[in-house]
Amino acid sequence: MAHTHHDHAHKADNYFLPAAAWTSGRNAFAFVALAGWLGVAAGFIADRKEFFPAYLVAFLFFLSISIGATFFVMVQHLTGSAWSVTVRRLMESLMRALPIFVLLLIPIAFGIHDLYHWSHVEAANDPILKQKLSYLNEKWFLIRNFGVLLVLSVFATRLWAHTRRQDENGSLKHTFAAEKWSAPGVIVLFLGGSVLAFDLIMSLDPHWFSTMFGVIFLTGGALALIATLIVSALSLRKSGYLTHTINEEHYHDLGKWLFALTVFWAYTSFSQYMLIWYGNLPEEIMWFEHRLEGSWLVISALLVVGHFLVPFFSLMPRAMKRNHGVLGFFAGWLLFMHFMDLYWQVMPVFHPHGFAFSWINLAALAAVGGSMGLVFWSGFREKPLIPVGDPRLKQAMAFHNV
Repeated sequence: MAHTHHDHAHKADNYFLPAAAWTSGRNAFAFVALAGWLGVAAGFIADRKEFFPAYLVAFLFFLSISIGATFFVMVQHLTGSAWSVTVRRLMESLMRALPIFVLLLIPIAFGIHDLYHWSHVEAANDPILKQKLSYLNEKWFLIRNFGVLLVLSVFATRLWAHTRRQDENGSLKHTFAAEKWSAPGVIVLFLGGSVLAFDLIMSLDPHWFSTMFGVIFLTGGALALIATLIVSALSLRKSGYLTHTINEEHYHDLGKWLFALTVFWAYTSFSQYMLIWYGNLPEEIMWFEHRLEGSWLVISALLVVGHFLVPFFSLMPRAMKRNHGVLGFFAGWLLFMHFMDLYWQVMPVFHPHGFAFSWINLAALAAVGGSMGLVFWSGFREKPLIPVGDPRLKQAMAFHNV
């Protein structure tokens, strides 16, 4: 009886967006992107010193979501996961946006001197930086970061191509091909994501280093991806799409992931703090000292309470993970917290005595987010909202949490 019910539900959902709905969605993303880029241009002209850090935070925020999506798509393929098939197309569409970050990195390439102290001539006179300049120099910085984004884009594009072809022919060869790309892909993604975190964020304060920084960045991205998935799925549900296909059981699992990654983010962040606190070495503690100064102390406390304690206790009960309202609220809240986390990592370098949020931050978020949203949305033009050719789709529809 359970299978009959799910098969009936399967038929009840329309997996294609009507042309009018798709067009209105595209127009909304295009408007946000256009307004954002106009704001970014105005910000660049008005205040270059404020512009580059604000753009960097927005770039990192959306890049981390796209990297998180690529990681999760690879993990689903490697584990042969069935429950996630109904939400995998949303992940794949966020993963598909990865290549545009090669272009979006260009403003950061032009802002190296405004952002990174190691790029200044006097860095050669600093005894600590002198030892790092064979790694921290403009040429290798650009080669590494553009190179990493290009390599990751190849993996994302190949995985997207196989899932699209499987929609048309349902062939198992695409499942096997996706697994073959995902096996080395996870390792490349972990190493590449760590390089991006080290270069783009950690080298802002080049005297300081943390071997855990890459893991913290990738964990934040994975958490932000699950939060984005929940918000996207609930938005589609509100508009009448995938109401049966992504059901209570799938939301429950997404809630479990949101809870687990909240805990893992706290674990990695606390581990970094504890090791530095315990070591108490002057060259290591200064990074945290800067973030406990002035109003940065408020942001530090907000991250402890808002990024961990509140979602941890709120999402722990089973009922909360199955409540769409609670899940949607905490998904949105944790996206905000992820942005604050990146803002807290980047901005004290430029505003050491306290945070100074600017309209340029909003313009940069709109520009990068709108551009990524356009790529995400374009994947649904006359194409299904779920991987209809995946052999595990029936199993995903019948999935039930124990």
